[in-house]
Amino acid sequence: MAAALALAAAPLTSTARIPRDRAQVNHFKALQPCPATGRARGACPGWEVDHIIPLCAGGPDHFENMQWITVDDHRFKTFVDVRECRRRRAS
Repeated sequence: MAAALALAAAPLTSTARIPRDRAQVNHFKALQPCPATGRARGACPGWEVDHIIPLCAGGPDHFENMQWITVDDHRFKTFVDVRECRRRRAS
């Protein structure tokens, strides 16, 4: 809910970011270690944590809404997600 309010208060730009709960990211990593290294902490080369339902679309910042995704796939997904969120806000 707070994420949705933050989104409504500020225009979405390519640099706008909704704050993430690091505790949820750490919990996700503990449950789903890095696909590249098998570790729950530290760098995960070539992979990033992604929100399945984007925060800008009202997705929860919760470990159950997270997945590992390759860096290239994450860039493309973010591009599509931001465009869709902007479209939703305009309508």
